[in-house]
Amino acid sequence: MTMSSIGRRIAPLAVLAFAALAAPAQAAAPADPSGTYLTEDGRARVRLEKCGAANDRLCGYVVWLKVPLNDKGEPRIDFKNPDPKKQARPSLGHQLIMGLKPNADAHYEGKIYNSEDGKSYDVTIWTDAPNELTVRGCLIAFLCKSQTWNKVVDLAPGQLTGPTNAPNGPRSDPEFATGSKPTAKAGAKPPSKPAAADAPAPQ
Repeated sequence: MTMSSIGRRIAPLAVLAFAALAAPAQAAAPADPSGTYLTEDGRARVRLEKCGAANDRLCGYVVWLKVPLNDKGEPRIDFKNPDPKKQARPSLGHQLIMGLKPNADAHYEGKIYNSEDGKSYDVTIWTDAPNELTVRGCLIAFLCKSQTWNKVVDLAPGQLTGPTNAPNGPRSDPEFATGSKPTAKAGAKPPSKPAAADAPAPQ
């Protein structure tokens, strides 16, 4: 085989290799972490599910509390929330993970709400191992901490099991409520008057 014939064989391969390197990398889709998880401190169970108009975001809701009552024996409320309209809402069922978006690292990122201080923080969520969720929250860019939440399939006493924004289900914040409310079956007749279940959740 002559040098010229070898060159003719190598040239097309070189072009293909260069094209592969030059092509923009496609970001991998993050693994779907939907499910219910026990937080690392064991104080709450959080249900994660897809949300948003395109169903491409991730929302999370508190569906169980280890201590659901305050010192007065009353259901805990979100009294530290900066929004006065939300300060009387029950802590059980509130939304704490706010429509996280997929990022270039195949993780979900956005904001998480902490009802203990009424503040929202940057958070990144992903799953690398079966039945485990990594939750990395950051107060500021260089002060971050990761937790591992474990997936649960059993039901704890007092756990909310209904669909989001339905009876015995958690409640989404208005900006993430699109598409989360159960719709009537095709062909079903509309009720003559609004049903009690359709009343807005207490705030």
